[in-house]
Amino acid sequence: MSTRAHLKGDMLLLLTAMIWGSAFVAQKVGMDHIGPFMYTGIRFAIGALFLTPFMLFLSRYRPFVMKQQKGPSLILAGLLAGILLFGGSILQQIGIVYTTAGKAGFITGLYVVIVPLLGLIWGLKPGKGVWAGAILAVTGLYLLTVEKGFYLHIGDTLVLICAFLYALHVLVIGWLAPRLDVLKLAIIQFWVCSGLSLFTGMFVEKLTWAAVKGAAIPILYGGLLSVGVGFTLQVVAQRKAPPAHAAIILSLETVFAVIGGMVILGESLPARGWAGCVFMLAGMVTAQIELQK
Repeated sequence: MSTRAHLKGDMLLLLTAMIWGSAFVAQKVGMDHIGPFMYTGIRFAIGALFLTPFMLFLSRYRPFVMKQQKGPSLILAGLLAGILLFGGSILQQIGIVYTTAGKAGFITGLYVVIVPLLGLIWGLKPGKGVWAGAILAVTGLYLLTVEKGFYLHIGDTLVLICAFLYALHVLVIGWLAPRLDVLKLAIIQFWVCSGLSLFTGMFVEKLTWAAVKGAAIPILYGGLLSVGVGFTLQVVAQRKAPPAHAAIILSLETVFAVIGGMVILGESLPARGWAGCVFMLAGMVTAQIELQK
């Protein structure tokens, strides 16, 4: 694939990281009113409802993004992607209740290293630039999110499993996106994630109209932007960006989450945190440099 195509995919992934990072603020506020399963289920349903009319409209004209090659069943692919998305989203949401936000951010960001490691099993061989970029990115995540100590409690374990699921999701999308109708794939995985979340939430959480009303703005923001726009951009962008590159760029959502917290919630960032941002940005740039012999 050409350098220009890679760059276009990377820019879409960077935009995705910006959207996901800012949505962290909405997610944090929304959890003050509603449980993790219902929050996840409703916002993914909103994202799917937002995209479905566009999918039906675009299907009539079949532009490039809608082209489909011979490949796996669209329904089965969407089911697999949706299950991974559901697992990662819920485990992160529950795990953060039992651990600090800093530890959760760092552990989740480990998928930037897990992706190329799992990719080796699938026969993917990222260049030395990717490995160097991953090391820089993880160092940055550590400086940005972990302040004191590191102990693996139940919340940390749940978020670590979440990181593996997110890494699998990035790899699966990286393989499926060039072979399937990407918009339909995105919508199906949203409906699967939403359905599993709402179904589980009916048994473990209590949902009231007052709770939904209190979390309305965070839910709408998370549904329309984080899900409807963000996850769709990920699927489209991974037609052009290799999975290892995608993982490193998407990990920058942590940086944008910190910036969003500072601007909207009035949070501050110490010098250690700014150093972490620099390392992560350096990792993103380094990952684009192939140092293979």
